[in-house]
Parts: sequence; structure tokens; C-alpha cells
Amino acid sequence: MAPQLSHLKALIVEDNAHMRALLRALLGGLGVSEVFEAQDGARALEVLGTASPDFVLTDLTMAPVDGIAFTREVRNSVASPNPFVPIIMVTGHTERARVLAARDAGVTELLAKPVTARSLFLRIAEIVDRPRPFVRAEGFFGPDRRRHNDAFYNGPWRRDEDRTREEGEVALL
Repeated sequence: MAPQLSHLKALIVEDNAHMRALLRALLGGLGVSEVFEAQDGARALEVLGTASPDFVLTDLTMAPVDGIAFTREVRNSVASPNPFVPIIMVTGHTERARVLAARDAGVTELLAKPVTARSLFLRIAEIVDRPRPFVRAEGFFGPDRRRHNDAFYNGPWRRDEDRTREEGEVALL
């Protein structure tokens, strides 16, 4: 079932005016009612506090504050107006290291460029239809990275290295 998007407010954080216009047009075409914009992460933090968007679309590479730093600030700053806001990282840089950096900063979803209406809709539908609980752990605060529940799991540890650490063994990477 497709979510209704007309009640949603979005914040676009993108330094490229053409990309902001494209994302705004796509969101409008999907029925998102209100769209706010910021040219970088520093300005986006201000807008986040005043506009109270339901989700954020942020680019990865911007200056002076990029999407990773912006996400970390939203998730971890005591001054953050909404550390739980879903953040969709929009990027043309889909190398594994950058994807992992975005995930580790607390990004909710990743959207690879070139962006299509369908791919954008699917990411928004994911955060609306299947919101993930948030996790606070040493060095991380953000949406739970696990996307499924293992029906066969029946113990306190989910990873082999967790078990070996408890048993006093050295886990080999």
C-alpha cells in the first residue's frame, strides 16, 4: 500500500541549485505538501529547528558542512531540534566506504544519483511505512541498521564476534 505523502514536510539540503530544483519538483510531483531548502548543513540545522520537517534529503558532498557532518550533528548534538528525523542521503558517491560512513553517521536511507521519482518514492515509503527504531550505542546513535529480524535467532548475541569476545577469545577479522 502506497503511503499518502500530502501531509509530509521535507527539507532539502543541497548546495547545487539545479539539484535542489529537481528534488523540489520530484517531491511536488509525489504530493509532498511543504518543501524547505538549505544550501549547506550549517543552514539546514537552522531550518530544521524552525520548519520541523518530517524528513530530510541531504547531499553527501557540500561545504562548509557536508551531509555526514550534518547528520552527525542532527543525531548527536544536545542542541539538535529533532535527533530522530529520518535522513535520506542523496549521493553520486556510492563507494562502499562512503556508504558505510553515511550509515555510521546515522543516515536512515541512501538514494543514489541519478534520482528518479520512483527511487525517491521508494525511500520515502520506506521511512513512512516501515520506520526503524533508534539505537544508542557507544559511538552511534541512529536508526537500527538491521533491516530484518532473524526468526531463528535465540541468544543474547547476534554476531559471532560478540560471542567470541564474551568467551575470551580473540575474534579474527
